[in-house]
Amino acid sequence: MKKILITGCNGQLGRALNQEYTREEAEFINTDVVGGEGVISLDITDVDAVVALAMQEKPDVIINCAAHTNVDACESQWDLAYQINAIGARNLSIAAQLTSAKLIHVSTDYVFPGTSPEPLTEFDEVGPISAYGKTKWEGEKFVKEFAPKHFILRTAWLYGDGKNFVKTMLKLSETRDEITVVDDQFGSPTSAAELAKMIHFLEPTNNFGTYHATCEGQCSWADFAEEIFRLAAKATTVKRVTTEEYNSPAKRPAYSVLDNYMLRLAAGGAFQMADWKDALNVYMKEIL
Repeated sequence: MKKILITGCNGQLGRALNQEYTREEAEFINTDVVGGEGVISLDITDVDAVVALAMQEKPDVIINCAAHTNVDACESQWDLAYQINAIGARNLSIAAQLTSAKLIHVSTDYVFPGTSPEPLTEFDEVGPISAYGKTKWEGEKFVKEFAPKHFILRTAWLYGDGKNFVKTMLKLSETRDEITVVDDQFGSPTSAAELAKMIHFLEPTNNFGTYHATCEGQCSWADFAEEIFRLAAKATTVKRVTTEEYNSPAKRPAYSVLDNYMLRLAAGGAFQMADWKDALNVYMKEIL
């Protein structure tokens, strides 16, 4: 049975991966910065700790779900963001190289500047405009440098079992008749369950490289919120505003819709991500 080491196992994707695989398929070595029952405490910014655990467990696959994902906080916490998003990825890449493990590293649409008028392929030029995006891009570069057998999966607007946009909108709708949501940033809301399915599909293969990994279709944050309220039968209305009006600390790409081009080539029709509305509908039925 293959051994899969997961970092950030208590996050949305980590939990989805534990649901996606059966116990017959894989033995999971679940790790997170804070340990607990069935979870090994691991600080991915500590290279000695990362290498020691990898050499002890000898995983076949390492899946890096750990990241500093608070986009606004990253602006004032550059060192912490770099340590987790870049150095952490480097350390796991070194461990993967030393143990001959495959490394699956989760990255982000925020590596792009958001100026493209059409969906971005894996070969379009990056240009992150936030500390979060910049540190995640540095992480990608480390993975390419140190981990020979790697998959880099860029995802976006992720939601699952944990804190996310969907649950925030639903909670706000309990006490507000109207919610202000940005309407000039476009992307693809992506279910953690769908991303886990893609990882499950790619992981046994040797189709290494960089992949875009988002649900199909696109919308604005305001469109996303309205669809959430529609599915939840909420009367809450969305007040559409511009990014400038919302005035967040970090810059965000205006258009970061990703084209899953490499997945189409690798899968040959055997697998594709669900449409974002269909995936959201499945998720909403689970949580409502």
